[in-house]
Amino acid sequence: MLLTWLIVLPVLGALPMFLAREQNARELKVWAFVVTLATVVASLPLWFSFAPGANGYAFSEAHKWVEFKDAAGKVYLNIGFNLGVDGISSLLILLTTFIMPIAMLSSWNYIQKRQKEFYIAMLLLETAMIGVFAATDLFLFYVFFEASLLPMYIIIGVWGGEEKIYATTKFVIYTAFGSLLMFVALLFVYFKTGAQNFDVVQLTAALAKARTLPVGDPGQLTRNAEFWCFWAFALAFAIKVPLFPVHTWLPDAHVQSPTPGSVVLAAVMLKMGGYGFLRIVFPFFPVAVAQYSNLFMIICVIGIIYGSMMAFVQTDIKKLVAYSSVAHMGTCMLGVFSMTTTGVQGGVYQMLNHGISTSALFLLIGMLYERTHTRLIAFYGGIAKSVPVFTTAFIIVTLSSIGLPLTNGFIGEFTCLLGGFLRNPMLGLLASTGVILGAVYMLFAVKRMFFGTIRREDLKHLRDLDGREKLVLAPLVIAIFAMGVAPTAFFDRIKPAAETYIGYSYTPEKEMKAAVVEK
Repeated sequence: MLLTWLIVLPVLGALPMFLAREQNARELKVWAFVVTLATVVASLPLWFSFAPGANGYAFSEAHKWVEFKDAAGKVYLNIGFNLGVDGISSLLILLTTFIMPIAMLSSWNYIQKRQKEFYIAMLLLETAMIGVFAATDLFLFYVFFEASLLPMYIIIGVWGGEEKIYATTKFVIYTAFGSLLMFVALLFVYFKTGAQNFDVVQLTAALAKARTLPVGDPGQLTRNAEFWCFWAFALAFAIKVPLFPVHTWLPDAHVQSPTPGSVVLAAVMLKMGGYGFLRIVFPFFPVAVAQYSNLFMIICVIGIIYGSMMAFVQTDIKKLVAYSSVAHMGTCMLGVFSMTTTGVQGGVYQMLNHGISTSALFLLIGMLYERTHTRLIAFYGGIAKSVPVFTTAFIIVTLSSIGLPLTNGFIGEFTCLLGGFLRNPMLGLLASTGVILGAVYMLFAVKRMFFGTIRREDLKHLRDLDGREKLVLAPLVIAIFAMGVAPTAFFDRIKPAAETYIGYSYTPEKEMKAAVVEK
């Protein structure tokens, strides 16, 4: 029942807040923070007691949820509340529970209106995100996947910037369009295979069987049908990542979102797309994956270079980091689509790293915005003299973001690029330019903002980090170095699941093994 409790706990914490008075702002903040801390504690067995069973999942649960029968009493729609985690999903849930109390604490001064509603939305969002990574029933996965949209829509639409309505509308239209296609393909797969339920493992087996049926059999999954279903799922997840060219909602959403919303969006919600590719697309449609993996690698490389160049020309530091996310997530997905164990391990690990470093950057930008009420890079200059602790933290996180050795970003980025190079040396080489471009746009921004002569008198008296802000950043800085120095524990956790997912498709590793057997 561990996973059920993790999903339910934030909702239970939100229920008393519906009855609370808006005037009790401090109590609301403390309560929301305590609920997220309790969720962190409850999630610790996912790390310390993780032991996959015969089906590859740990902490498996299966409960009847929705069942529809026809007039003859035959079940034609069976949806279960089935949960379980593998090495990848367990780490993504741990990332979610780790980030949420940090995001809550960062909102202490930033959110000044409708605080009760804000904390309720954040807790409901946590439930939806955990549910996405824990669900092993495809329909349940879809429910949680869609449920995460509403709280984030509210968070950006109510507490966002001047163009929040435009940004949040664009965000929902993009993601809802992709999700609608996925829903149609989901139902097609279910009824085409004649599956007894939406269990992901059973659907994978049913699709494999349908693929081998003779031509003309009503249950046969033709190659054309597989390709159409692949693209329906792939588009939904590509938008969520987001991959070029369906990324345009992300910079607007980040810039207009309040700091806690940007933190959760960057750290967790983008990872739902990458996880969807691994968890659903790879096992369900191996033929299509083998056919189009090179195309997606090309798209990832374009995204890396495009995102980096767009980041370089930004005048708003938050928009710069938003475009850097397009480049970083392109690197993650390059590793995933390399279809090599090394690349997939690196891709997943870099998703975790991106969640840590980019969250820290958004937090630091939010803290600076609270002091100056501007994010324009040109406004600053020489502020390292006024805020040395803030500057030190920003530089540490920047070095993590650009992949300095001994930080978490280095090993993740290296393994992603290595996986890409093993699959396609030219694409791997082109993708590696993102490392150089990332260093250029990030270090150039740091130079302009923190060093040189202070051009404004008011910046000489800028307030440095206070105790609460140091507490917010400390876990992320510790994670940057801990994950950079000791990545093996994470790679060992990821490897079995990575091998399982890429094992469904034709891969370069299979080709090499086959060649050895023939010799």
